[in-house]
Amino acid sequence: MSAAPRIDLHTHSTASDGTLGPAELVRAAAESGLDVVAITDHDTTAGWAPALAALPAGLSLVRGAELSCRWYGEEPPVPLHLLAYLFDPDAPELVAELARVRAAREERGERIVALLRADGIDVSWPEILVGAAGGTVGRPHIAQALIRAGLVTTTTEAFGPDWLGERYRLPKEDIDVFRAVRLVRAAGGVPVFAHPRASRRGRIVPDELIADLAAIGLAGLEADHEDHSPAERAHVRALADELGLLVTGSSDFHGTHKTVRLGAFTTDPEAYERIVAEACGVTEVASG
Repeated sequence: MSAAPRIDLHTHSTASDGTLGPAELVRAAAESGLDVVAITDHDTTAGWAPALAALPAGLSLVRGAELSCRWYGEEPPVPLHLLAYLFDPDAPELVAELARVRAAREERGERIVALLRADGIDVSWPEILVGAAGGTVGRPHIAQALIRAGLVTTTTEAFGPDWLGERYRLPKEDIDVFRAVRLVRAAGGVPVFAHPRASRRGRIVPDELIADLAAIGLAGLEADHEDHSPAERAHVRALADELGLLVTGSSDFHGTHKTVRLGAFTTDPEAYERIVAEACGVTEVASG
């Protein structure tokens, strides 16, 4: 009896805030024993083509993105992330929305650096852009500049309240989560709520919101994730069962920006097959 395939549906490359290039990412996925890996960079599909071109034999690639969203049912609005799988990368409305979010993210990054510099902290916006290597600029890139300057020692410290977590944190423009679910479905994609109960990341949304999202097309919930406690994982699974949603498990790999390894958490083949069956944007899962 052959072993079940190992499937990791949430990883990041240098196209956003990971430390491995898309080609390096798929090679690392194969070397770590994965059978299927999803590339889900923040608000961009820029890593798809280089990952596909470098795909090792025997590894399947799920093309996706992690969308920066917000729920406006509370004040201030709650930020959250939506994993979108196998959508048409040329769907005009979704393309326009992702471009808007990326531009807003870059503008916010430049404003954060201006605040740091106004306080005498020697970080360079041009250097941060170089470090992003053309990828979607985010706070992790500023965190790396703080580490290079010797002001903090880790990304976790950089995201603490004295730095990017509070003192130098600015709001960013995101996509209304209801609009995001509808846009992903309209583009033939399959939307899954990323780490929905990760209370250690900040505020979480009520189960009622997830039920409302399920009613308009949300397909699944990411349960097995490093930022979920065992109790939070159990809660997500029970909620998914109640709502008829699929459940995923993923590493949320970022390379050296995080300690978690590829394949640290995985998705059951049945859930993966549901995602593939529901998708009609990118019509095939690419396989090396």
